[in-house]
Amino acid sequence: MPNPSPAVPAPASAQRHDWRLSFVVWAVVLAATLVLIALAGQWAADREEHQKVGAMRRAVELHALGLSDAAGKHRHLPHTVGLHPLIQAALARAQDGEAIRRANLYLQEVNQVAGAEALYLIDLKGLTLAASNWNSPLSFVNESYANRPYFLDAAAGRQGLFYGVGQTTGEPGLFIASPVRAPADGSVIGVVAVKVSFDALQQSWAAERDPVFVTDARGVVFLSSEPSWLYAATRALDAEDLRTIRQNLQYGDRTHFARLPWQRRPEAEPVPSRYLVDARVAGKSRRLLAMEGPLAELGWSLTVTADHGDVALAREQAWLIGLLAATVLLLGGLYWQLRERRFVEQRNARRDLEIRVRERTQALDEAHAVRKAMEDSLPVGMGARDLEGRITYVNPAFCTMTGFEAGELLGRLPPYPFWDPDEMTLLWQRYEATIRGQSGRVGLESPMRHRDGHALIAMVYTAPLIDAAGRHTGWMNSIVDITEQKRAEERLRRHDEQLQHAQRLASLGEMASTLAHELNQPLMALSNYASAAQAFALQGRQALLLESLGKAVAEVERSADIVRGIRGFVRHRTMGIENCAVPALVANALALLQGELHQRKARATVQLPPDLPLVRGDRVLLEQVLLNLLSNGLQAMQATPQPQRVVSIDAELRAGRVQIRVADRGCGIDAALAEQVFAPFFTTKAEGLGLGLNICRTIVEAHGGKLFFAAREGGGTTFTLELEITPS
Repeated sequence: MPNPSPAVPAPASAQRHDWRLSFVVWAVVLAATLVLIALAGQWAADREEHQKVGAMRRAVELHALGLSDAAGKHRHLPHTVGLHPLIQAALARAQDGEAIRRANLYLQEVNQVAGAEALYLIDLKGLTLAASNWNSPLSFVNESYANRPYFLDAAAGRQGLFYGVGQTTGEPGLFIASPVRAPADGSVIGVVAVKVSFDALQQSWAAERDPVFVTDARGVVFLSSEPSWLYAATRALDAEDLRTIRQNLQYGDRTHFARLPWQRRPEAEPVPSRYLVDARVAGKSRRLLAMEGPLAELGWSLTVTADHGDVALAREQAWLIGLLAATVLLLGGLYWQLRERRFVEQRNARRDLEIRVRERTQALDEAHAVRKAMEDSLPVGMGARDLEGRITYVNPAFCTMTGFEAGELLGRLPPYPFWDPDEMTLLWQRYEATIRGQSGRVGLESPMRHRDGHALIAMVYTAPLIDAAGRHTGWMNSIVDITEQKRAEERLRRHDEQLQHAQRLASLGEMASTLAHELNQPLMALSNYASAAQAFALQGRQALLLESLGKAVAEVERSADIVRGIRGFVRHRTMGIENCAVPALVANALALLQGELHQRKARATVQLPPDLPLVRGDRVLLEQVLLNLLSNGLQAMQATPQPQRVVSIDAELRAGRVQIRVADRGCGIDAALAEQVFAPFFTTKAEGLGLGLNICRTIVEAHGGKLFFAAREGGGTTFTLELEITPS
């Protein structure tokens, strides 16, 4: 029987073809991997920048509301003060010392309540006749402000608005002035001005991590969280600007305004209100992402910034993770390819023993060289231990990670020198679990200590070492340094907390704007009760005096409840949940609207079932919702004939929830605008903020309820407030 012929080796040309094909495949895979890593880095950078832009946009809205509120709450004070008889008398009898003294005391008393920097009266020559600080060393009395723009505007019959450094105190502030008109013919006879300080606002900005500043119409920085940027200019001022500033003494005796220490960077797709800048902050160079927001009613511009370095860091981290994953996949692919090659070589070697031995020896040599090269170039640390725990192998990456040389580690038994001494108990427990074969193949976070003493956090993967005979000879550990990853996760967690807090503050800003409007009603009622009490005291009518004082105290307590509600929201506290009676909520809301009902010649009807259950919620916030809905209904009936100006309140229990309905006979809501009614900043009122209904819905949804509306049959609108009842 003939012997089988030996296997014929593959031609050299076929082997070269296979090698070239493999090289092309790996080249394509490597190129695609690099492209994907680059795209992942860009995606991470874009995502980080998008988050920063969103946070900056909310910061612009929050700071703008703060500035507008600081200026707006004193805007009508000069006009109101100018109507008082004592002010009119002081202007009419400027030489009468008693009239001036009474005006001084009146301005001092009003300003103590208003909380402004100063409140003062100026004649048409620009001379201050009386002031709230008349008895202070830096009194405005007898000072001339004839050169100030706010005085010139008010003297001409317009409201004056001007920010600058005070001529008397040298302290900056916002000056608001209104003309004082004669009762007889309406002619301008003087000016009342108020100075508002932004020191508290600027001090609150000092805690900002990144610069925030405000510029005037000429580009001069006059409010800034970075002190070195104050009175710098975003552009070069021309001669006319400098002449006007010197003439008005807007910024004291300053005649030179240096350029703001930053330089805009060109962008591929520039956005007018957002750009990159290289700036000097606290003596250090930083790259910032800047966003501008106009303050149209004040003629200013608000700029907030954010550190752009986090964007580059996000891109680099994505690249590092991508490279690490690609390296692991590449090693797996090479290992799989090597295994397939071994299988083919072994199958061919069975046909010819001599070729098998030669090829196997060559393959083992190549495999050892490749594995050694891979292990030495791996960024992942690798280490092997025998059954007694003695270290038998470490690669260069492991030595770099721990700071120890291979000679210092080989042959060492536990405790190992790179173990963290503060976590020794935990490390011994894990070591003993590994010895008992209980560690598994899942990765474990392990604390480590570098030779120089700094702490590391590593992800350790453990696998058993099996020799060619199938015997268990030890364990192989793969160690990945995740210290920077853990720090990045911590930074991301803190960043998320700051964003959530900024969102709560932004929501608070919206609520504060509306509630500040609502506070005007109890404060006006308080003023009326106080005036009535003063009159009854002079007349000796004791009973009426006590009744007026009691009502005034009730209004003060109500205002305090509203303020405490806002303060609790700012301090991240939950709402003051209690059992609330619907009739009491409606009665309290209507009590605050008595003045507006009388003024608008309207009336309210209430139909509430006697057995209506209690509802769960914050009493003050629910009353504010009802108060806002009732006030909106009254305003909607401005053009309605007087006999039909009726706002109706009724309630019922439906499907286990209380529904309170507020209906008016107003102009109704256009169907085209129905989707926007609850949107922030949407309003159909000439002077509205567009926040009331948005905040009302937010409050109701926070109570687990609903707020919706529908057209009323016969004309008008019905708003329905649905709340949960108190569990029985």
